[in-house]
Amino acid sequence: MDSSGTKYSHAIFRLALLLAAGAFASQVSAQDSYATPAPAYATDAASLSSYDAPATSADDQSNALLTIHKRVDEVNVLFIATDKHGKFVRDLNQADFSILDDHKPPQAIINFHRETDLPLHLGLLVDVSGSVHSRFDFEQNAAISFLQHAVRAGYDKAFVVGFNTQSQMTQDFTDNVQLLSTGIHNMRDGGGTALYDAIYKACREKLLKDRPDHPVRKAIVIISDGEDNQSEITRSQAIEMAQRAEVIIYAVSTDDSGLILRGDKVLEQIAEATGGRAFFPYKMKDITHSFAAIEDELRSQYVVSYKPADFDADGRYRSIEISALRKDLQVRARKGYFAPQQ
Repeated sequence: MDSSGTKYSHAIFRLALLLAAGAFASQVSAQDSYATPAPAYATDAASLSSYDAPATSADDQSNALLTIHKRVDEVNVLFIATDKHGKFVRDLNQADFSILDDHKPPQAIINFHRETDLPLHLGLLVDVSGSVHSRFDFEQNAAISFLQHAVRAGYDKAFVVGFNTQSQMTQDFTDNVQLLSTGIHNMRDGGGTALYDAIYKACREKLLKDRPDHPVRKAIVIISDGEDNQSEITRSQAIEMAQRAEVIIYAVSTDDSGLILRGDKVLEQIAEATGGRAFFPYKMKDITHSFAAIEDELRSQYVVSYKPADFDADGRYRSIEISALRKDLQVRARKGYFAPQQ
């Protein structure tokens, strides 16, 4: 072969090497982008490890490429209205409510309607620390019964996490109740409690990244005594991440003392800050009733979309105040949100 032919062959060989290296780098980059969360909301807890992720299918990978474009100055809020007896009121209209964003009426109400059948995207966080040992089996069965009623195949989906000192995902997002049940049964109790870490990680790793192309109701249900003695982050950081992910948190207390303990107040504060509710079932049978109430509430909400007044995409926290004009009604909604930052 002459010198020009040799140079041509070497050039082809080098090009092949560059293409192979580029393909490998792209593959590694794609894997790392899932394993390591984007530092969009960096806090002291940025070092928290990600969940071990199961293998993704081709459909999952194509869905991950979907980008949702929506106006940064549009706020969507789900909320509950109840009467003085705590029963849901489902026949109200926009004129029945007062809405304030950052202490000011919205510039415009874009949409208001009753919403009874949004798809549910749920996270079930089960405290498996040593402090819940005596009620652990019963709570597992009650949680399974809840998922059997709440998750509809082909429509809703849920994931399951057990937490003590660490958080372990025993079942990733699925609409298969049998897999979710197996995930709950695979939990083993013992150890300390890192409740705030578990909330933060579930919101950041699963629900903040969960961006479907249709409206959904995102919620976390916590089963715990509310006592945290191991978390690396604070309660306020956990609440902030839930608010960023637009997650409603419900809590079922495992405390059966009949007293209002410190952990109960923690669960109540976390739930109220996100528009959810805490339940305190002092008897075993009441746990099932608590789950039934959560399921009913998830199907019985109003949704309002509005354009805030004097809005800036500055990343600042903005309060939300929704109240009923009728004095005999109570409204429960998340307390605020963080404006996007551009």
